[in-house]
Amino acid sequence: MTTAPGPGNAPARPAAGEPAADAGTRWARFATRRRRWIALTAVLFTAAGLAFGGSLTDHLSHGGWTPTDAPSVRAEQRLAGTFKTGSAHLILLVRADPRTHPDERTVAAHGSALVRALRQDHRIAHVASPWDPGGHQLRATDGTAYTVPLRFHGDDSRIHATGADIARRTAARPGPLSVTAAGESAVVAETERISDRDLRTAELIATPVSFVILLLVFRSLPAALLPVAVGALSVAGTMAALRALTALMPVSPLALNVTTALGFGLAVDYSLLVVARHREQRAAGHRPDRALAATLNTAGRTVAVSALTVCLSLAALLFFPLPLLRSLACASITVTVLAAAATLALVPAALAALGDHLERWDPLRAVRRTGLATAPLWQCVARTVIQRPLTTAVPILLALAALATPLLGARFGIYDDRMLPPSSATAHASALLRDHFDLAELRPSTVLLTGHDTRTHPAPVADYARCISALPGVRRVDAATGSYRDGHRVRPPPHVQPTAFTTTHATRLSVVTTDDPLSPDGTRLADRLRALPAPAPAHVAGLNARMADTTHAITDHLPTVLATIAATVFLALLFLTRSPLLPLKALLLNALTLAATLGTVVHLFQEGRLTWLTGDLTVTHVSDTTVLCLMFGIAFYEIFLLSRIVEEHHRTHDTPAATTLGIEHTARVFTAAALIVAVVMGALATSGLLALKVIGTGVATAVLLDATLVRVVLVPAFIRLAGRANWWLPPRPCRTRAAHRARTEWQ
Repeated sequence: MTTAPGPGNAPARPAAGEPAADAGTRWARFATRRRRWIALTAVLFTAAGLAFGGSLTDHLSHGGWTPTDAPSVRAEQRLAGTFKTGSAHLILLVRADPRTHPDERTVAAHGSALVRALRQDHRIAHVASPWDPGGHQLRATDGTAYTVPLRFHGDDSRIHATGADIARRTAARPGPLSVTAAGESAVVAETERISDRDLRTAELIATPVSFVILLLVFRSLPAALLPVAVGALSVAGTMAALRALTALMPVSPLALNVTTALGFGLAVDYSLLVVARHREQRAAGHRPDRALAATLNTAGRTVAVSALTVCLSLAALLFFPLPLLRSLACASITVTVLAAAATLALVPAALAALGDHLERWDPLRAVRRTGLATAPLWQCVARTVIQRPLTTAVPILLALAALATPLLGARFGIYDDRMLPPSSATAHASALLRDHFDLAELRPSTVLLTGHDTRTHPAPVADYARCISALPGVRRVDAATGSYRDGHRVRPPPHVQPTAFTTTHATRLSVVTTDDPLSPDGTRLADRLRALPAPAPAHVAGLNARMADTTHAITDHLPTVLATIAATVFLALLFLTRSPLLPLKALLLNALTLAATLGTVVHLFQEGRLTWLTGDLTVTHVSDTTVLCLMFGIAFYEIFLLSRIVEEHHRTHDTPAATTLGIEHTARVFTAAALIVAVVMGALATSGLLALKVIGTGVATAVLLDATLVRVVLVPAFIRLAGRANWWLPPRPCRTRAAHRARTEWQ
């Protein structure tokens, strides 16, 4: 609904001789004049975004946990090219159907027929059969089940598409056998299915709860609907942006869940801030055009700086050479820009169009009080903190330090199939593999020696295999020269020609380990294998080598990432506050908040505490390194408070009064904003996927800690203790020279 410009809401024009209007005033005039065109553009943009992004799920890529040029990836490629083998992409778990009770010969006959059919599929590079000679390692320890490992041709997308198709076809195959799928491709297919389902569930939870919170805060139907509309526009733009990114880089299915939630939450928060400030200006008696200009010059500027800060923090993730983190960083940056742009474009136009109708259709009019931005509770809290800064801040610091304590016991790794919900069929098949098979035999590490012929020079390879077998974490080494354990040969080479282990120019050694390859112990074993002197260039392949490459890719670049985040955020806050001390304090407090958040995540998920809160999950006793890195780009809610405190200080030149007024005017709105983001991201915690549970719980925890304990207590306490030092700014050289020149001329 629009209102025609009249004397009360026509944009004011500067009189002759007045200074030119600032950016906020100019944009307010433009939004007022072009509000219909802006609204029409928003509708068309939303429709186009939904149409273009509707096919997004068909273009998402999988994997991305390991750098594309990692040594383990190159080793896998050499191994596949030389020996036509490597890590299995899919593992079929074959069991006798309990309804028919076939005998062992019948199972073997139908199992061999299944293997023959699979070997005729041109998409499959290698099939290992438990019914072939030497296939005893593919049989369960109790003889009740068999495994058929498969490797496929093609890149990651083709591999996982083939794996999903093979798993579906074999599960529906008639006969006396029951076939279920496990392995990497099966986990990827199940992850995609669950994430798509959980995305719809999270949206159904977050949208109505966010609307109820907005309705309770604004007590006006139009004011509550406006942020939700901006959030919907942002989600549509997010899907279109992700679809466009798929043409430039691989985008993970996790990006769809995380970025849509982030985009909706930020859009609602930013628009809530603008709408609340506009209502405050109108309640103070300003005309609509003056209120809108003042809103854009204050809240609009804060939104822009906040979006810039979040984008700079997320941009630092691009230093990590992991496709997963890079795609999530690019997608999240795009979403943040969309949320801020939608807020600064659509909300002013809607406010100009609604006019006084913004305050109508109030379901709580009978009980509404007049104060829009302040509340007695927050006034009392602010004054208590200002009067007793140490008494209130020290307990909060101790509480955050206690929350961060579990981080000292973190064991960093990568989630495997156990990130699926235990009720999943793939998770059940994976659990059967873990319980009834020797997984170390099914997924050994491999050392590939290139440029060496073992058939003519066996002694160096034999000595090398003995050294490997003596390493901690190694159970056995199989090579062309025999099998080795604890530094000794325990079995001679097979009587048949060992073509599976050697060629004219390469030699393969199979290393059976004792530790989980995706654990820190597996990483250390890969490092030991690479550091061990070899008779020829050695290349290590396997899950532990991939885990080592991922870990090194993060730890090697982590100092650069943290330094970049600190520097860029410091400069953004310096631009906002014009004070070097306030940005430094913000960085320290947000580092403490991040440590407390990561400690909470470790306590809940790595240690498996409070399962009644986190839901049904499998405790893996590791914390996924890549998932935790995503929390480096959490929003800084302190920016909203600092902006208002700086504004009040410019007006009053009184630090205690500015701090108190800043809390009074922002507490209710920003607490609601934080609560909405916590609800939106916390909805991800209802997912069955452990990775989404961790991300949702972690970001929700960080936002709530930052917006309550840090913003309400620690920030004002620090500002009160620092006093006038908060506003100190080193003099610029030009100012110093000008002042010196003025003094000289005066003398």
